[in-house]
Amino acid sequence: MRSGFFDKIQLNPVIAAVNDVTRLDEAIASPCEIIFLLTGDIFNLESIIKKVKENKKSIYVHIDLIDGFSKNLTTLKYINQKTDADGIITTKNSFIRPAKSMGLFTIQRLFMLDSLSLDSGIESIKTIKPNAVEIMPGIMPEIVEKIHHETSIPIITGGLIMNKDDVIQSLKSGAVGISTTKKEIWYL
Repeated sequence: MRSGFFDKIQLNPVIAAVNDVTRLDEAIASPCEIIFLLTGDIFNLESIIKKVKENKKSIYVHIDLIDGFSKNLTTLKYINQKTDADGIITTKNSFIRPAKSMGLFTIQRLFMLDSLSLDSGIESIKTIKPNAVEIMPGIMPEIVEKIHHETSIPIITGGLIMNKDDVIQSLKSGAVGISTTKKEIWYL
């Protein structure tokens, strides 16, 4: 596996999430060691990844959000064989095992909407065994603690992280890192 996720997250637990390609340079210039790519298309993906890697940052591609990709295993093969991405982010359970077998670091993104999504999310984590999980929204310390306790899978929190206190609460509740599009948090 080519990912140095855990080494980089120890250096800085804040992950720059980029949802607009025009903000990529800001993310690269930030002290964040890891970038989550939440935008792009089949025409610019390789150049985005190359630019990030040339700047000694790690990049994880949210494959569900890249324009022009079909939602099948060919997407994973492309990411694995044609790019130097460190791993993938996906909400699709069916992508985790094949991506792991290809040597890609896998982050399963879960949305916690209610107790049913919490229970099914925990079962999914236990069954699928991604390398890490991103919990959204990230401002639920009790939920992070519960998922961490029941699965022992590293957790990233994301979504609605508004300030330093949210970051501290997430980390205290057991998250290894937080992802955010908010530039001011990249510099905490």
